[in-house]
Amino acid sequence: MKNELPLQAQELFHDPAVRALRSDLALALRAAAHHGLGEGVCNHFSIAMPQHPEWFLLNPRGLHWSEVQGHDIVLVDAQGQRLAGAHPVEPTALFIHAAVHRIAGKSCVLHTHMPYATALTLTDLRALDTTLSQNAMRFHGRVAVDAQYNGLALDGAEGERIARAMQGADVVFLGNHGVIVCGERIAWAYDDLYYLERACMHQVLAQSTGRPLQPVQPELAARVAAQTMGERLQSDLFFASLRRMVG
Repeated sequence: MKNELPLQAQELFHDPAVRALRSDLALALRAAAHHGLGEGVCNHFSIAMPQHPEWFLLNPRGLHWSEVQGHDIVLVDAQGQRLAGAHPVEPTALFIHAAVHRIAGKSCVLHTHMPYATALTLTDLRALDTTLSQNAMRFHGRVAVDAQYNGLALDGAEGERIARAMQGADVVFLGNHGVIVCGERIAWAYDDLYYLERACMHQVLAQSTGRPLQPVQPELAARVAAQTMGERLQSDLFFASLRRMVG
């Protein structure tokens, strides 16, 4: 079986449907660079393989997100073994993403240290207030907080701890660290990632005025969340526009 696995993975890696996933994941990375959501050559995006949920596609180590193309994406298994692809992978990516895919059961996993969201992880609340802006309300009831920062995720136990802290949420704010945004599809997860940073930016800017904030009632925030998540056509259209703009 060990001798058959690489061949099977290589064949799957070049399947047209998987090539399309690789292309979409690379587009999400380039779009994140375009929107200022990246950080050097750090942070990671991944998508689970429909044919083998224990395997996932991941951006490679050492490439800036703005330069990543579909052929640069790497296929790895839950143990961190590279099954296909030309580039190495970064250790913390393996430990965080493997655990979130396996334990939280998430399909697309986007991890960033994007500025405004990360800024809120440094506050006493650790996260976005989902009763403030309309953009924030789309995340009402979808956010978890992991306030226990333990340093770099350089072992499986830390990745598993983060995954369990999510408790089924789509978005988790990692105290003193960054955020993870998950979704069923790459386009939907990226749309959430983009609007999460916008919502966090609005909150940070509003707080910087020193004036009292004016939240809405939680019931209204929940209704706006349901309205926004009721259909995801806008998310697909946004991702299609990024394909035209970013290339």
